[in-house]
Amino acid sequence: MQGIGWGSRRLSCGVVIVNDAAELLLCHVTGHDHWDLPKGGAHPGETPLQAALRETREETGLVLDAAALLELGCFGYGARKDLHLFATLQSRLDARTLRCDSHFTCRASGRRRPEMDGYGWFPFDSVVVRCRPRMASVLASRVDLPAVLAQLRETQTVPA
Repeated sequence: MQGIGWGSRRLSCGVVIVNDAAELLLCHVTGHDHWDLPKGGAHPGETPLQAALRETREETGLVLDAAALLELGCFGYGARKDLHLFATLQSRLDARTLRCDSHFTCRASGRRRPEMDGYGWFPFDSVVVRCRPRMASVLASRVDLPAVLAQLRETQTVPA
């Protein structure tokens, strides 16, 4: 689903989920060769925080506490798209237990498929090979993941 417009730009909202081992939770995008954050377009009337929480729940099954999210800000993400990110510290849960409740209809087969079909924990520096260039640029160059982890460690208790 496309996000609501902020002027002539669309807004996508998501959550950077990290653990104490300096790993990032990524979702494998169904039918593609890349991984991504749980993220997506904001619905009319939703705040970026509400959209990020909803998208994370739909794409991973995780229900996150809004109070535990650190706002990372809004980043230019494309010619007509912005990306508003939040971050949280989580225990290293078994990624095989995650599930995607958001589906699309495959044009070729007509079958309904989940938007995300796999999950994994990856070292911060692996985003450059796992994610598309725009996302890799944000996560590797514009967000200081080690600094985010340090800040989260100071302000949060890791959920069990």
